[in-house]
Amino acid sequence: MSDTSAVSSSSAPPEPEAVPAARPLMARAMVTPALLPVGTFVAIIAVWEISCHLFAIPSFVLPAPSRILGGFGSIDILRWFEHVWGTLRVAMIGYFVSIAVAIPIAIALARSQVLSRAFYPILVIVQSTPVVAIAPIIIVALGSGDLPRVVITCLITFFPLVVSTTTGLMATPPELIELSRSLRAPVFREISQIRLPYAIPYIFSALKISVTLAVIGAVVAEFVAAEKGLGYFIQFSTSMFKVQQAWAGLVILVLMSLVLFQAVIAVQRIWFPWSLPKDK
Repeated sequence: MSDTSAVSSSSAPPEPEAVPAARPLMARAMVTPALLPVGTFVAIIAVWEISCHLFAIPSFVLPAPSRILGGFGSIDILRWFEHVWGTLRVAMIGYFVSIAVAIPIAIALARSQVLSRAFYPILVIVQSTPVVAIAPIIIVALGSGDLPRVVITCLITFFPLVVSTTTGLMATPPELIELSRSLRAPVFREISQIRLPYAIPYIFSALKISVTLAVIGAVVAEFVAAEKGLGYFIQFSTSMFKVQQAWAGLVILVLMSLVLFQAVIAVQRIWFPWSLPKDK
């Protein structure tokens, strides 16, 4: 009888271990991608707000988030729209001009080793030159209108596009190129139907980087010479010790960059879904 009870007790399934209370929360955070970064952002804002009040940090040094919200209301909405549109217009013009310039240059570099060896070092030198240092020279040479600000934006944004597009064009399988040339396909079809489709993931990787750099380029140009724009607004606000307004302008710049970045992602998902990684 004792042997039977011992066998039955040994064959009984083990009791489940107690699951910690934090386990379901962490599981939900891993399942919901936006939950973890949003929670981290809210925690940072809360620590920021509490620290400013707890340590009595002056608002002209580091304003609390609540004071930054007050900075939005101190400016009329029409003036906000004027500054936002001034920066967005220059950033987008420079962005699309850099695309129109960078992709043909990348095609030429991918097609010819002579051009690649001749012009690639020059592109590296141009990219290595601090744009902040040459911005005043560009303003003096081209005037104080939109043209110098667009040129400054292009100088910042076009290099990633050239490098990444060239890499994508060169990543085309050589057997496809040999097949195309054996069939005597024209160069235009080789580029448009073989090389560019393989380069699409590389191009969009550069587009995501360049769209945020376009906003930076527009702001740098506004720091040098401008009468409107978020860069001009931030510089003017800090010179007048209106730090809350400057931080409010910075928040709008960050939101602008995030919206433009997500817009590029949306374009890729809608028109080029095959270029996305397979796990997405």
